[in-house]
Amino acid sequence: MKIGIDSYCYHRYFGEVYPGQEPAPKEMTVIDFVRRAKELGVDGVSLESCFLPSTDAAFLAELRAMLDDGGFDRVYAWGHPDGLEGGKNQDAFNEMMESFSYAEAIGADVMRVVGSSLMFRFEPHDEQIERLTKMFKEAVKVAEDKGIKMAVENHIDFTADEILRLIENVGSPSFGLNFDTGNFLRLLDDPIKGAEKLAKYTFATHVKDLKPRKDMPADEWCFFSCTPVGDGLVDNYALARLLHAADFKGFLAVEVDYLHPDYENEDVAVEQSVKELRKIADAVEAEAAHSA
Repeated sequence: MKIGIDSYCYHRYFGEVYPGQEPAPKEMTVIDFVRRAKELGVDGVSLESCFLPSTDAAFLAELRAMLDDGGFDRVYAWGHPDGLEGGKNQDAFNEMMESFSYAEAIGADVMRVVGSSLMFRFEPHDEQIERLTKMFKEAVKVAEDKGIKMAVENHIDFTADEILRLIENVGSPSFGLNFDTGNFLRLLDDPIKGAEKLAKYTFATHVKDLKPRKDMPADEWCFFSCTPVGDGLVDNYALARLLHAADFKGFLAVEVDYLHPDYENEDVAVEQSVKELRKIADAVEAEAAHSA
């Protein structure tokens, strides 16, 4: 199994700081991020489009060359923070459609997309899923033509059953899931039970681990804040087993959004998470080989 990192781990370093957080001690560019991923020896990177300084052809060609040199699998991640806003934002849809060309330019064979978000989680879900089904049915035709798989993320919006319904509604082998462990947990939807239903549709991952905060109300989205993998409530070993059994071809991508205050900084958490995911991946592969 492959290990990777999503660039959102370093959102503070890219200048996006949540209320209650301190600015990062230094700035980072996407080039810096790719260099850091190479230092950590990971197999893949997921690049958040919101942190790209440019989408002109020259920059994307430079970025692709660097990714090729590092031998990275890659995901082009579109949609932060609210994506298609539950299917109501036509401008965002147009932007998403343009992004297939950017994903193609950097050599990504998976594009993460966002249909809704926590901002719309209390709006009627059936209506959102109906609108999104229409949008994604249109978009996936372009994805199929370009040989790109679309991976919709559960973005603290829909449960596993609702995501499954959306995937089945779209009905294309090029449309699946960016499985985010933490975002299911934040809806109190067991991510492992979700993986039992969704592993075979999973093209990309955000491997979060979370634990609750004593200093925050339980109805805050970041009440469950990120820890390094292995320190929180998510059974990521069970997740990896399910993905391996489903012949998952992508990589286990560490993601940190709101780091729990018990931890020093995101970079330390990422490094610890990468080490833990390597142990998990090795154990899962050894178990599978022994059972064969």
